[in-house]
Amino acid sequence: MADDPSRHDAERLRTANRRTALVLLAIVLVFFFGIILSRFIESPAVSIGVVGGAMLLYLVVAIGRHLRR
Repeated sequence: MADDPSRHDAERLRTANRRTALVLLAIVLVFFFGIILSRFIESPAVSIGVVGGAMLLYLVVAIGRHLRR
């Protein structure tokens, strides 16, 4: 029995969607817990670090996805 190409494409798309969802979840968690942590620490440096880290993670993902194509 031969593999159906459309099934293979659908599986690759599903895997890519899961990977993207996990990366976006990581960004959300960094923001969420970083904001809470910055309230407890009361340090502007932590707030800037959280926002900068999330933006860096987003840029790495966005650029990385386009370089792979």
